[in-house]
Amino acid sequence: MGINPQDEDSRWMEYALALAERGAQQDEVPVGAVVVRDNAVLGEGWNRPIGSNDPTAHAEIVALRDAAQKTGNYRLTGATLYVTLEPCLMCAGAMIHARIERLVFGAGDPKRGAVNSTAHVFETQGLNHRVQAEGGVLAEQCGNCLQAFFRERR
Repeated sequence: MGINPQDEDSRWMEYALALAERGAQQDEVPVGAVVVRDNAVLGEGWNRPIGSNDPTAHAEIVALRDAAQKTGNYRLTGATLYVTLEPCLMCAGAMIHARIERLVFGAGDPKRGAVNSTAHVFETQGLNHRVQAEGGVLAEQCGNCLQAFFRERR
């Protein structure tokens, strides 16, 4: 009997949620990301813009950089990126350049999300690569993680 793809997506999103917690422990907005290919972790990351003084250090970018370094290739064909929050425009663009095959995200981001919310960047005309995207995997848990973080800071 084969493994249910939805179970795999949930498992990897739980992994990304654990990474988000590491970010929260460092007083970063808790977003976690993991790049997976052939059921193996290629790279991982969590938000680090505050601690690293780097506006590009979003969880997705950190995970993509980690995966590229570990594989020795900036092209991550056949890989899936799991992230707890809908990616912004910068992160979606990086996924296109990295040739990520599939994006799976948790909570939507109605203010900055560039996949389904404020824009549909993967549907832009003229792109030389298409990323398959699916949102809402463990959306409630992902959203609760962010809400709890901000509630503590108010």
